[in-house]
Amino acid sequence: MNITIDKAAFDFYKEDFGFESGDHVRLFVLYGGCSGVQQGLSLGIRLDTPVIPTTQTVVDGVTFYIEEDDLWFFDGHDLHVTYEEGKESPTFNYIK
Repeated sequence: MNITIDKAAFDFYKEDFGFESGDHVRLFVLYGGCSGVQQGLSLGIRLDTPVIPTTQTVVDGVTFYIEEDDLWFFDGHDLHVTYEEGKESPTFNYIK
């Protein structure tokens, strides 16, 4: 499983959340929504301290990661986070 975050998505999050180099950002499972891989569940994002990270990527010194407890959610898919100008928020794309 891999995580990729395009520059536009990173810039959106950096401005919205104020992420700085050295921060750890967890991608975690939320009840509600529709992810395309799990019915009734979606992803959230927050600053957090890694416990048992299973996969991660670093963008401009900011580590985005997924905890072992949330890996089941992805059902073997990679996660690609993209952002298009004018959209409300970045898009989570699940690629098999």
